[in-house]
Amino acid sequence: MNVVRLRVQSCCLIAVSLVATFSATAQDKKIVTAGLSQEFVDAIRQAATCATVVAVPRGSLAEVVQDADAVIGDMTPADFRAAKKLKWLQINNAGTDRYRYPEFVSSDVVLTNGKIIQGPNIADHAFALLLALTRGMYVVIPQRVNEQVRRGSFEPVELRGKTAVIIGVGGIGMQIAQRAHGFDMKVIGVDPKDIPLSPYISKMVYPDRLDTVLPEADVVFVAAPWTPESNGMMGPRQFELLKKGTYFIGISRGKIFNTDALVKALDSRRLAGAGMDVTDPEPLPKGHPLWKFENVIITPHYAGGSDNVDKRRIEMFKENVGRFCRGEQLINVVDKKKGY
Repeated sequence: MNVVRLRVQSCCLIAVSLVATFSATAQDKKIVTAGLSQEFVDAIRQAATCATVVAVPRGSLAEVVQDADAVIGDMTPADFRAAKKLKWLQINNAGTDRYRYPEFVSSDVVLTNGKIIQGPNIADHAFALLLALTRGMYVVIPQRVNEQVRRGSFEPVELRGKTAVIIGVGGIGMQIAQRAHGFDMKVIGVDPKDIPLSPYISKMVYPDRLDTVLPEADVVFVAAPWTPESNGMMGPRQFELLKKGTYFIGISRGKIFNTDALVKALDSRRLAGAGMDVTDPEPLPKGHPLWKFENVIITPHYAGGSDNVDKRRIEMFKENVGRFCRGEQLINVVDKKKGY
């Protein structure tokens, strides 16, 4: 018997949250920033009422991290091993896969990421890829070199009434859902978490029910973090379940979908097109089969950038530094064992 996933009003949800608390008095902590611009460092210093802030260039973290209480920026396993007092690591972006090594996962260090701040720009990019496919931009734009464009070389597809299946409904996936809803699409979300009731999503299913909703999809968005559980979840069977004419958009990590199965789905024309900011392998090597398809758009993993994302990142850093100093719960805490 199929299991219907029930969603309740947010006022009735019992939320279980990870709480990170720290005790601190004025200027008794050390926060190290790694590879951040002066603008970021100045903002962090302004918020760090409890700490001395030490700024180092990228690659120089090991020299000063031994007595650091917190690091803002990226760190290597060697840096982590050198950090004897570390309590908190704030990374720049959403992806946490590089921090899934056993020493870090089993430690008491709290990890926070940038999953919310990158949602708007990555969702914009996902729809740019989709619209470039559905509106035939991939056909028309290359004609510019001939100083003319031909009508009738492509029949545009409208999104109204189509169904989007979004794999991963976190900070990025929810922004994709919002945009899909704005295009009058039906949205089905796939996520292991219980997502609060949203006006943008008509149905939620757990990942073990992915195969039941894929046949409904007109477009599949992959926006989930890469974890052992999500690795390869769009495999050969999943691509075979898609109806003819489906679009595929990969926006989070390339290892979540099987590249060979994607190529087969394109070769058989089951897919109407694919847009990817991420691939596996990455970068995609010369001579790879994906390069030969006219209806495949590949961008160089730059969806995370925008003119506003650094403003949001600075505000997030300041907020978390303030909370760290006040001993309050941090925002964007990652469950290190789950990877999100």
